[in-house]
Amino acid sequence: MTTTIAAAPATGTSSAAPRRRLRAGGRRALTAWLFLAPSLIILTAFTLYPMIQAVYLSFTDYNLIRAAEFIGLSNYVELFQSAPFWNAFTNTVVYALVVTPVTVILALLFAIMLNQAFHGRAFARTAIFLPFIVSLGIIAIAWAFLLDPNIGLLSYWLGFVGIVPEQGWLSDPRYAMGAVMLVGVWKNVGFYMVIYLAGLQSIPVDMYEAARLDGAGPWQRFRSITLPLLSNQTLLVMVLALISTLQAFDQIYVMTRGGPFFRTETLVMLIYREGFQELRFGYASAISFVLLIFVFILSMIQFGYLRRKQVTY
Repeated sequence: MTTTIAAAPATGTSSAAPRRRLRAGGRRALTAWLFLAPSLIILTAFTLYPMIQAVYLSFTDYNLIRAAEFIGLSNYVELFQSAPFWNAFTNTVVYALVVTPVTVILALLFAIMLNQAFHGRAFARTAIFLPFIVSLGIIAIAWAFLLDPNIGLLSYWLGFVGIVPEQGWLSDPRYAMGAVMLVGVWKNVGFYMVIYLAGLQSIPVDMYEAARLDGAGPWQRFRSITLPLLSNQTLLVMVLALISTLQAFDQIYVMTRGGPFFRTETLVMLIYREGFQELRFGYASAISFVLLIFVFILSMIQFGYLRRKQVTY
């Protein structure tokens, strides 16, 4: 006589596995948040909280002497009716419209040239990139000496070709903005060049070989292969360059202090003057918030436009 014992169904097996996966996923998420916690705390303390505080101060008349009093939109009304604000806004836009495209175009040209093999290429790459890692304040001091009408070496050389501003490069309203623009381009072009170099070296060589066999010339290869396949790098460089130029301050403060006759005073210089010289922190906060919105809108427009032109390969 044979006795058959039926195996009991494993009722807990099917539900235990999902619970174990959930617990494992929860432990991984907790571990990730613990690793991120120090950075999040620092970001909140030194970035998020100051931004919130600046927005609040923009609705007050805080001046470091008496307690802040809520005044609503008065700072913003005064701001948009202020001639110094519109002067600084115009200077900022002009600076950005000149420096941003010039820097991007030069960075691309340098990257294309230095992507070729020639003797001294490493030295040339280092020389162009070196200004980026040097403090902009130090660079501005050096350029101020170079452009000095009495002891400046660059002014001395330009004198041989008849370019001699009567009041000096940094004191003449016609040339001061051009001088600070030159320093801004020279400072950042090396960094953007490195980004473009990385993009150029990621383009498959086979594409150029195929285009060359089809009879495409250098300009056709650049327009049809290089430029479209660098769209990702162009998007990054354009956004970074625009944000950097709209926040121009260091070289302007060191070289001209916003002069002569406020010809080089940008929005950030106006924020500094109103906040730290006039002690109108509420008004300065309002200007900074308007600048933040302006930068955000332009960056989103730029991002949306260039995003449609991106190429995946």
